[in-house]
Amino acid sequence: MGGQAKIDEVVKNFVREIEFNNEILPFFADTNIDRFTEKFAQQLCVFADGPCDYTGDSMEQVHGGMHITEAQFNLTVDLFITAMDKANVPHRLQNQLISRMTFTRKQMLYK
Repeated sequence: MGGQAKIDEVVKNFVREIEFNNEILPFFADTNIDRFTEKFAQQLCVFADGPCDYTGDSMEQVHGGMHITEAQFNLTVDLFITAMDKANVPHRLQNQLISRMTFTRKQMLYK
C-alpha cells in the first residue's frame, strides 16, 4: 500500500471526509478521534499485509447500539474510497483492501 506513511495519510483523509459528512459525523460524536485514528490505522495495516497487530475492540463492540443501516455503511465506504483516492492509492490496491474488509460489514450493520 505504500507503508505506514500512506496508511496514515488515508486515515487522516478518512477522518476529514467524516468531519464534513453530516450523515456520518453523528456516529462519531462520542468517539475519541485520536484512538479511532490509531486503531483504524492498525486495521488498515493488517488488511494491507503489513507487520501490524490490531489491538482494538471488536467491530461488534465498537458498533453495537449504533443501528447502522446499509445506506449509511455504503456511504462510509464511499468516504473511505474518497480518502484513498486523495492519497493516490491505486484502484487495484483499493479493491484489494475493500475486499479484505468486507467481512466486517455483517459485524457493523443493524447492531
